[in-house]
Amino acid sequence: MTEKISTLEVRQRLGNILNRVARRNDQFIIERKGKPLAAVVPVERLEQMRQAARMHLLRVLERQKSRVSPKRADRLADEAKHRARKRNHR
Repeated sequence: MTEKISTLEVRQRLGNILNRVARRNDQFIIERKGKPLAAVVPVERLEQMRQAARMHLLRVLERQKSRVSPKRADRLADEAKHRARKRNHR
């Protein structure tokens, strides 16, 4: 289950929120002034998302006939993530 909560609620209920994430696999979108700011997800889910992004990048590179090591692919993924974050902060 994904629930939207404010930054104020996070400060007031952090322990409860963390327990729900750890025990029930709940997910939270933290909002500031109604705008999504961050997410709290189980660590396993974060790892799944990272692995899926890495595998997607490797498939794209394979289709382009590129010979890129997994380590280089991880670096490229991190660079793309940072560029996307910069664009979103403008």
